[in-house]
Amino acid sequence: MIPYGRQFIDEDDIQAVINVLKSDWLTQGPVIEQFERSLADYCGAKYAVAVSSGTAALHLSCLAAGIRHGDEAITSPITFVASANCVLYCGGSPVFADIDKNTYNIDHYEIKKKITPRTKAIIPVHFAGLPCDMEEIKNIASRHDLITIEDACHALGSEWMDSHRRLNKTGSCSYSDMTVFSFHPVKHITTGEGGAVLTNNSEYYKKVLLLRNHGITKDPEKYTNRDLAFSLNPESLILNPNSWYYEMQELGFNYRITDIQCALGLSQLKKLDLFIKRRRHITNIYNSAFANIEHVKLPVEPEGKKSSCHLYAMQIDFEELGKTRAAFINALKEKGIFTQVHYIPVHLQPFYTKRYGFKEKEYPVAERYYTKTISLPVYPGMTDEDLERVIYSVKGCLHAG
Repeated sequence: MIPYGRQFIDEDDIQAVINVLKSDWLTQGPVIEQFERSLADYCGAKYAVAVSSGTAALHLSCLAAGIRHGDEAITSPITFVASANCVLYCGGSPVFADIDKNTYNIDHYEIKKKITPRTKAIIPVHFAGLPCDMEEIKNIASRHDLITIEDACHALGSEWMDSHRRLNKTGSCSYSDMTVFSFHPVKHITTGEGGAVLTNNSEYYKKVLLLRNHGITKDPEKYTNRDLAFSLNPESLILNPNSWYYEMQELGFNYRITDIQCALGLSQLKKLDLFIKRRRHITNIYNSAFANIEHVKLPVEPEGKKSSCHLYAMQIDFEELGKTRAAFINALKEKGIFTQVHYIPVHLQPFYTKRYGFKEKEYPVAERYYTKTISLPVYPGMTDEDLERVIYSVKGCLHAG
């Protein structure tokens, strides 16, 4: 069977985890900070905070941004539900802006239409690994004093060129306040489950650090209740911090990640560029194989952008083809090839239609895209034989009567 995505684990990864299992630390040890530093260095950001999932990273970013009841944040309808739910977790309201018909990323022209006095943030989603128009989005955010949080859960390792001809790596936060990654097994690297928030802003960094651990600090320099926190040394007459003391300063969460997971992440990060190279190779082979086939539209990569190719989301006009998408997917499944649909537009989920009154046809580009999209298998462990089998099977289903 060929899944649409899966992790790639080798002996180096396994040994890295074993080394931690044999160490004195399983959680909240030194490997977490090592992973955070390596991730920040790879992306070109000042700070990284590793957390328990990409969803946790989105939630903490929204909290750090100060999103609260009455605030709005604009995001894409073509994404996983977490990109919108994170706003709700903070008491705010997600607002959707339609997508660009070619890139499937949020359309910056549509963002402008959705800004109100209540808008607090923009959460662009780098769909399938293709960077959004971050320079333009940042310009919009700056004009309206908005915070920008990149949902880059698909886009670790992607790059883009700005108008100054500078190469920007996603996660550098060169045109945003924070960037969020996911390390779920189908993503570019995995920690089992996990995520991270990257930023160049020290205040956001400190806030996310605090909130991921119940809002608790053990840093004596940050203690506010000095009567409880310190004891007087009778010999030196110096106040020393009490060894047992800690302070809960915010209502935080248990969004911590473990040394075990970060050891795996560190090992995976060393192979990231090779993983992306393989993903891009598979994408190029698909593009060549499916070029100029009637009723098929292939994903694009605009000049100046380098996708990390998390997904291969092609569009098929099933109505013109004379078959349903369900029948097409089932026919591939019978051949041992598993595909997926990314995504059901978030505004059409029952929770959003019933609770918030979203309706069909509000975001026509996103809804048209959804009716035609299908994601083919893309992952580093795919062999050339797997790739040939997928292409042969998809072409067979396209041309079947």
